Amino acid sequence: MADPARARKLAVRIRQIVSAAIESQVKDPRLGMVTVTDARVTSDLREATVFYTVYGDAAATADSAKALASATGVLRSTVGRQTGIKFVPTLTFVADVVPDTARELDEALERVRSADAELARLRENATYAGDADPYRHPEADDDESGAEEADDAPTQTRSAS
Repeated sequence: MADPARARKLAVRIRQIVSAAIESQVKDPRLGMVTVTDARVTSDLREATVFYTVYGDAAATADSAKALASATGVLRSTVGRQTGIKFVPTLTFVADVVPDTARELDEALERVRSADAELARLRENATYAGDADPYRHPEADDDESGAEEADDAPTQTRSAS
């Protein structure tokens, strides 16, 4: 097992190398506007997962995935040359869903904001359905409470057994 700090450093270096190599070395016409967002290396330094996003629709994402899969060998040899490590990790490319999740969260927050604004607009001219203060206050009920307490007192009866 390698040091976790070493795995993190290698992941950062792989992310930098792969993003530069995609820009300069990979000439596949299927490759769209790809951004490498993250890289993670297993603790034994044998496998690396590279996360990426693609600007465009689902077809552009699928085409870019095929282009990255075909360029994996070139990118792995570039990583090996530039890192100088004994065993070069295998590269796996995974489309990153974080931007999609962030977009969905932004849309949900916007719906909540508009619902809150609508509720605030309806609340401006609202009145209470009953009294403004429906709770009893002790100073107003002093006269009535004595009589009610006597009526509410539990009565005890004994049954003959």
